[in-house]
Amino acid sequence: MANETAKSRKPAVPTKAATPVKAKGTAKSEVTTKLKVTQVRSRIGSRASQRDTLTTLGLRRINDTVVKQDRPEIRGMVATVAHLVTVEEVK
Repeated sequence: MANETAKSRKPAVPTKAATPVKAKGTAKSEVTTKLKVTQVRSRIGSRASQRDTLTTLGLRRINDTVVKQDRPEIRGMVATVAHLVTVEEVK
């Protein structure tokens, strides 16, 4: 009986490999904007997640400034700590 089920199966058919898809990104000729993020208030008294966000952004103390690419992830982090930082767009 085991031999009959093995014979009745269809042979495996190799599938086509997926064609590579080019990533949608900005062209090199475009000017990418950057965000200049400056910590203006202390992290003392803020929630742990907000302190972690400041650390992830690279901000350690008041008047620390970092320049980051203008990306949705960075915008989200800045929105989390908007009351502790100021943001400027830089080209």
